[in-house]
Amino acid sequence: MKTQRIFPGVLLIGVGCYYLLQQFSIPFNQQLLTWPSLLFVIGIAFLLQAYFGKEASMIFPGVLLTGLAIHFHLDTIVHWWPSHWGIYTLIVGVSFLFSYVKSKKEGLLPAVILLGLSLFSFTSVNPFLWLQEGFSFVSSLWPIFLIGVGLLLLFRRK
Repeated sequence: MKTQRIFPGVLLIGVGCYYLLQQFSIPFNQQLLTWPSLLFVIGIAFLLQAYFGKEASMIFPGVLLTGLAIHFHLDTIVHWWPSHWGIYTLIVGVSFLFSYVKSKKEGLLPAVILLGLSLFSFTSVNPFLWLQEGFSFVSSLWPIFLIGVGLLLLFRRK
């Protein structure tokens, strides 16, 4: 099998299966045949291209799309599944982490930042509460601090 044909081959098979299943009356058909399933098919196609085709650049979109598809499916099936903003930073952070593990070049810093942000969002502890209690004026300035650190990371020289 040629490695450049993995992505389109898996994509066509997945979309074909999606539309073929629409023609049958399967009990779980309504949940399975929604738009997150197409995201899942595209994400799996990216991941197979990344691992079998040895293209590390395909890992990030593969993990991202697969993670979003799993989240959207579980959000409608499981009543206790979290549906706040922290799950999105978690999915993107995991995508950066998988990309870093495969390429060993870049993506570790965004992964750590996003996973840490997700961790804080899933806890009931407010990481900035001590700032609000001690310095009430700082609670309105911390977004500016975050913007400044982001600009520093963008424009600093190596």
